[in-house]
Amino acid sequence: MKGLVIKNTGSWYTVRTDDGQLIESKVKGNFRLKGIRSTNPIAVGDRVSLTLNSEGTAFITEIEDRRNYIIRKSINLSKQSHIIAANVDQALLLVTVTHPQTSTTFIDRFLASAEAYRVPVILVFNKTDLLDTEARHLQQMLISLYENIGYECRPISAETGDGIDSLRPLLIGKITLLSGNSGVGKSTLINRLIPSVNLRTAEISDAHQMGQHTTTFSEMIPMGHGWLIDTPGIKGFGTFDMEPEELTGYFREIFQFSKDCRFSNCTHTHEPGCAVLQAIEKHYIAQSRYQSYLSMLNDKDESKYREAY
Repeated sequence: MKGLVIKNTGSWYTVRTDDGQLIESKVKGNFRLKGIRSTNPIAVGDRVSLTLNSEGTAFITEIEDRRNYIIRKSINLSKQSHIIAANVDQALLLVTVTHPQTSTTFIDRFLASAEAYRVPVILVFNKTDLLDTEARHLQQMLISLYENIGYECRPISAETGDGIDSLRPLLIGKITLLSGNSGVGKSTLINRLIPSVNLRTAEISDAHQMGQHTTTFSEMIPMGHGWLIDTPGIKGFGTFDMEPEELTGYFREIFQFSKDCRFSNCTHTHEPGCAVLQAIEKHYIAQSRYQSYLSMLNDKDESKYREAY
């Protein structure tokens, strides 16, 4: 029997079988994926094989090859990864310029990880209803920055519904991962898109302007002819298993200029004839993007990823 993992609550997985049944399942024995040191060998979005048992539950005995996945460092075990979701068509990264503020480093780390695993990303700027003149200007600067790089950006207010209708056509027939910091409004957005779900939401902490986790596990929610994957809020996004020499390829504009560097193994930090450093001086590459690139180069420092980027 085969099916799709639509929910992960820790040790149990809800699998939607090909004939429409929902079966609670566990991993059989010491099941591990080859080549991936992960805290969760099975992820939402995985296609799996099941063996039913007499209690009406099942064991997951096999996982089909993934076409992609989004992965980050495990919070508790820096040598291992945590797979957020697998086999997705695209990701919506929900960000806010205020209440709370999403840092560009967090955005860039998510984008780089998505580039590494060939997942298209749409940046959704939420809480436009809370923006004053200064914050609105900052949001427009960020939208211009990422649109110039080639990323689609959509400003919305999940609270008022403004801009929501522009998102709906992008989700039809797609498996879409919804991710972002805690408190950026993921649950509110899902309630707007799929009112029947009625997810719980929480207020932002006034003291720290930090979000509170209202989603504690990943789940695939049916939406028309597609799926929306709801995920717990992420405080920091530690990149996993990226080699320094590969990193340039995950920053689109840096990669474009790197073709003109004097040395093929240029790290774009100090080398003579570095086209990337020249592009930064001429403001063709944003300083914030370059700083994100440098922070990821330094990720061999195992404590860095724990910070709230």
